[in-house]
Amino acid sequence: MAKLKLFDTHAHLDDRKYDQDREEMLQRAREAGVERIVNVGYDLSSSRRSLALAEKYDFIYAAVGIHPHDSATANEDTWKQLLELAAHPKVVALGEMGLDYYRDLSPRPVQQGVFAHQMELAQQVGKPVIIHDRDAHADLLAMVKESRIGEKNGGVFHCFSGSWEMAKVCLDLGFYISIAGPVTFHNARKLTEVAAKVPLERLLIETDAPYLTPEPYRGKRNESAYVVWVLRKIAELRQMDPEELAVRTFDNACQLFRI
Repeated sequence: MAKLKLFDTHAHLDDRKYDQDREEMLQRAREAGVERIVNVGYDLSSSRRSLALAEKYDFIYAAVGIHPHDSATANEDTWKQLLELAAHPKVVALGEMGLDYYRDLSPRPVQQGVFAHQMELAQQVGKPVIIHDRDAHADLLAMVKESRIGEKNGGVFHCFSGSWEMAKVCLDLGFYISIAGPVTFHNARKLTEVAAKVPLERLLIETDAPYLTPEPYRGKRNESAYVVWVLRKIAELRQMDPEELAVRTFDNACQLFRI
């Protein structure tokens, strides 16, 4: 298997699942061709851990933010600390942020307020946003449209799970679309259509490790090295040379995150 130039645009490598073998896992990623990783926070603690990883490894960058699940914990002190973290040069985005009506771990009005506030913070610091959306398409799209964050700052709908019709709306609002491991699943009809149709200049790839492990490792812990399987599946769907797709998605990520 030829080595490709890969950018895992969304991972959680600070997760405790890697505490026993983080160095080895990162070495496997490098050996697989992963040259850049954005490690993404979901609350203040994970945001700090993401930045610590980014400070330790030159090929890792950080995103800092409050996940909708954790929205109920946010207060004025949260915003102060998040702004301090976001000012760091290795923090390339705010997020992940958004709405999650699937689990409803925070009340929906609270999720909406915290999401709106983070989009305002992103505009303050001039950095793109990483959007989490689960079963909240209508409300979330209305909010990003009102904020105009996509056209002002740029951003990505990570681990995209909507239809091609929704993807077109996201693209029109100035966002990138990121595809993760589920594109390799046998029942991923909607997602394979999206992966085949997204304009090449707006396409990103990710693992969301340690979650959403692609075939052929489904059922095991995910890791950044496995982003190659996402890339190869999309290349197959688009009837593209994997090396060309790797370079294009790598360049797209560098453009979005201003690296």
